[in-house]
Amino acid sequence: MMRRVAACFLLLLLAASSGLGQPAAQPRVRVGVFGIGLDTYWEQFAGLRDRLEGYLHRIESGLGAPGVEVVSGGLVDNIDKAGQTATLMKTRDVRILFLYVSTYALSSTVLPVVQRAGVPVVILNLQPEKAMDYEKFNALGDRGTMTGEWLAYCQACAVPEVANVCLKAGIPFSLVTGTLDDSSSWKEIHEWVEAAGVAEEMRRNRLGILGHYYNGMLDVYADAALQSVVFGTHIEHLEIGALKLHRNKVTSEEVERKVREIRTAFNVMPECPAAEVERAARTACALDRLVADKRLGGLAYYYEGNPGSEEEDIVTSLIAGNSLLTARHIPVAGECEVRNVQAMKILDAFGAGGSFSEFYLMDFQDDVVLLGHDGPGHIGIAEGKPLLRPLGVYHGKPGRGLSVEMKVKNGPVTLLSVVQTPAGKLKLLVAEGESVPGPILEIGNTNSRYRFACGARTFVDSWSKEGPAHHCAIGTGHVASRIRKLAGLLNIECVEVR
Repeated sequence: MMRRVAACFLLLLLAASSGLGQPAAQPRVRVGVFGIGLDTYWEQFAGLRDRLEGYLHRIESGLGAPGVEVVSGGLVDNIDKAGQTATLMKTRDVRILFLYVSTYALSSTVLPVVQRAGVPVVILNLQPEKAMDYEKFNALGDRGTMTGEWLAYCQACAVPEVANVCLKAGIPFSLVTGTLDDSSSWKEIHEWVEAAGVAEEMRRNRLGILGHYYNGMLDVYADAALQSVVFGTHIEHLEIGALKLHRNKVTSEEVERKVREIRTAFNVMPECPAAEVERAARTACALDRLVADKRLGGLAYYYEGNPGSEEEDIVTSLIAGNSLLTARHIPVAGECEVRNVQAMKILDAFGAGGSFSEFYLMDFQDDVVLLGHDGPGHIGIAEGKPLLRPLGVYHGKPGRGLSVEMKVKNGPVTLLSVVQTPAGKLKLLVAEGESVPGPILEIGNTNSRYRFACGARTFVDSWSKEGPAHHCAIGTGHVASRIRKLAGLLNIECVEVR
């Protein structure tokens, strides 16, 4: 799990080196950690404090990873130390707080820290071992020594008290219960760290909106302000004229380099006219310039332009460049699908990719659902090398040009949709399935076959009843548990279709 965090941070560094994404010097996320104990115990039970601090150091070390800055408040054992730690967490701007219950502790030492920090709390109820050695413990004889030993295993004693005060204070919290060496507990902890990193990436993200909605596609109309409220994303509204100006500045050398990039990234079909590849390359260069100029981390777009206009020439040559951007962790969604590009960004930030999709058809014979779109696709998660095909017509849209045909890698996948509810709130809708081999529609689109444990009928019905737009993002791997944690950090609902 931590390898995935490291990989995501490396991608941020690569993006920063090209002038895109976040500055390399900035950590992906700051996480806070502190332990709680009771200072009254230290003089009563020799060695107990040192032992518990040793356990806390193990947790601090386990939280560290590339791109993660760990801010530790140490062992908080009285109200004065609680105030100091509260100030530390607030001034260091931590995004998630891990509270290690080392032994019984007073809730009065917890409340100032969690209130002042103002971030979600994960309570770590981690014993040193699965169980005490009762025979060895009872043979100690000395009651004081025995009590000190017991207190080192007394984590669960304080957990209800800590949970109670968090509830009274209205502070979101979660629990991880197990042992210090429990792999399942550490998996949960690492997922919380990763989810906090994704939440921070969404907060720093600049999302461009270019053009307008596909007329009449009512389900995709989104409250852009709500995206900023929930995710913290900055919305940048863009003019098609800006892309036009950038395109007019593209040099022949840039076009040649981009043509080589396109031919490296795609299997360019022989029937693709060289002029069409160059047209796509010129527009791709303009997109690169626009993204760099506005420091975009994602883009939702749709435009038509008058027949024969330069604007139409631009928008009918976007798919190749948009697919290249998506593979560079700058997801692009067509039809001005703002919520879907957010879902793509989330999956990509989790290292799963995130391809633009919609339901194509149901295959009841094989009990699978085909999903895809007419572009752009996330070519970084393609099964084999994606094809670049010429299309004589873009179905349902004006113009013609090149399009990407690809399948998502065979294996586990996660579907994600950012849903705006009738009550005007956001929720995450997620499902895990499998991308499976088999025939697809060879029509110059991205499309794949997906199997779900509940069956095609139940899946489509259950998914649709949650009210998503007809688009969704598809990423590789099963990451639903991490998405649920992200929803927890954002304080929004997450529904998983099983």
